[in-house]
Amino acid sequence: MDKKFTEAHAWVKGELDACVKFWLDHGMDKEYGGVITCLDRKGQIFSRDKSVWMQGRCGWIFSYLCTVYGKKEEWLNASKSCLDFLEKYCHNEKCGGRLYFTVTGDGKPLRQRRYCHSENFYTIANAEYYYNTGDKEALEHARWGYEMVWNLNHGLIEDPVGAPPKTETATRQSRAHGDPMIYLNVSDIMRRCDPERKELYDARAKQCAEEIVKYFYKPELKCTLETVGMNGELQTDTVAGRVVNPGHDIEGSWFLLKEAIYEGNDELKEIAQNIYKNAIEAGWDDTYGGLLYFIDALGFPPEAYEHDMKLWWPHNEILIASLMFYKETGDEYYLNWFYKTLDYAKEHFADPEYGEWFGYLRRDGLPTEPPCKGSTFKGPFHVPRCLITLDQLMTEMEK
Repeated sequence: MDKKFTEAHAWVKGELDACVKFWLDHGMDKEYGGVITCLDRKGQIFSRDKSVWMQGRCGWIFSYLCTVYGKKEEWLNASKSCLDFLEKYCHNEKCGGRLYFTVTGDGKPLRQRRYCHSENFYTIANAEYYYNTGDKEALEHARWGYEMVWNLNHGLIEDPVGAPPKTETATRQSRAHGDPMIYLNVSDIMRRCDPERKELYDARAKQCAEEIVKYFYKPELKCTLETVGMNGELQTDTVAGRVVNPGHDIEGSWFLLKEAIYEGNDELKEIAQNIYKNAIEAGWDDTYGGLLYFIDALGFPPEAYEHDMKLWWPHNEILIASLMFYKETGDEYYLNWFYKTLDYAKEHFADPEYGEWFGYLRRDGLPTEPPCKGSTFKGPFHVPRCLITLDQLMTEMEK
């Protein structure tokens, strides 16, 4: 690889070190355990309420650092702190053990949501910790979470939370793209960490990929929709039925690419490339640069107020997907998008003075004021996962 690539790789490694240090220095709660993610630019805490998603995501990332770079006591301790906090405070025992969405800093329940992403991230955190430690209790927790999500997503059990559906099902029923997409990634992690049940994880990963293609991928519209009817029907006479989240689609494209490579499925590989291309070409802001958060499949005004903001995580996903597709295909199209996005991230998201990335930018690329590095939805997950993955890919490509 050339000098430009080598310099980019060095930048990635430096950003990863700074990101990990930022969260270890400012985010870990030494009093109650777990991670606090509401941090300003310098790492000062502006809310001690805790996101349950982030306990799982942080628990996974610090164990995954051990998987990739070798075990460090500080990383394993951070992971275990999040797992212990989840186990002690975040299960709603009145609702079948389902996990809350947010709790107070000292673990008192705040909010329960119908969505089961708290369980998804609980699953991968426990699985990765088991992979590094052999802790059988963590494995059992991972298996429990994995089954809970599957059963909820497929209507095999009545949701013990008892929350009403998002829309009245007698009037309109729909599927959400995020359900099979995230579970596909969870399945990929589970089969690596728990090879004893590989056949189960293989079958479910394959089914998730098939559901994404069958129901949500719409080549006739050159997009992948967030919401469709139960049989994949278009609901484009509604705002919700036209929502495209380009970053979500790009994230899903590299999940699908990994599954296609694993299965040896060339057709799925081609679909993954099409999903990526449709999303980045429709979502990139030619005026100011960066990826728009939401767009409308038919070009109508998006309803979400934040639709034209630039958020950190879609740019993380572009970087991962671009380099994965380039490594797999050798097509310079993907390498060009990698460099274009890397330049945007360096200029707008990265913060050399304090480390980590700004979470939220206005359309023009300036951080929202006052700027933040973490929130209920942003913690040590997308940025470090991106940088770890890029480091691995770039190391392989340089060889």
